[in-house]
Amino acid sequence: MVSIPSLWIPIVVSAVVVFVASAVLHMVLTYHRRDYRQLADEGKALDALRGNGPGFYIFPYCPSPKEMGAPEMQERYKKGPVGMLTVVPSGPPTMGKHLMLWFLFCLVVGVFVAYLTGRALGPGAEYLEVFRFAGTIAFVAYGIGELPNSIWRGQPWGNTVRAVIDGLIYSLLTAGIFGWLWLA
Repeated sequence: MVSIPSLWIPIVVSAVVVFVASAVLHMVLTYHRRDYRQLADEGKALDALRGNGPGFYIFPYCPSPKEMGAPEMQERYKKGPVGMLTVVPSGPPTMGKHLMLWFLFCLVVGVFVAYLTGRALGPGAEYLEVFRFAGTIAFVAYGIGELPNSIWRGQPWGNTVRAVIDGLIYSLLTAGIFGWLWLA
């Protein structure tokens, strides 16, 4: 068994490497640019949405499961559109805050990878054994966690596939770093 504090170096290094890799994937490579589309008649749509504060909205809105079967509600669903909308506070995007939270998330993933791998493997474990175990845990955090966005939130599957590919890259980097820096 290996303690979390003794693995602080691979935790921090993997978080930094994943953070940098995510910047490259999103800013240098262009395959995420098709993740978003513009609303038809955006100006009118924004005017209509201005009365709503930040939050997560579903439309058409149905206040209870009992009312879901009502003919009026069924007609609203048929007429459409049907969707979910996230509204964030007005103003320029706060990239610093989002980047800080992303880095903290990468650190948290590293801590869980360290905890579970450290419980399963001892000091001196082989590189490939650490790589396999740490990589699997990291992939569950970075990749598999994206699937509910398409299952429940209607995110296009192409977006989810691209996010899962990113998660695979992040987990392979994490696995390599844990394997490389594992206690001898």
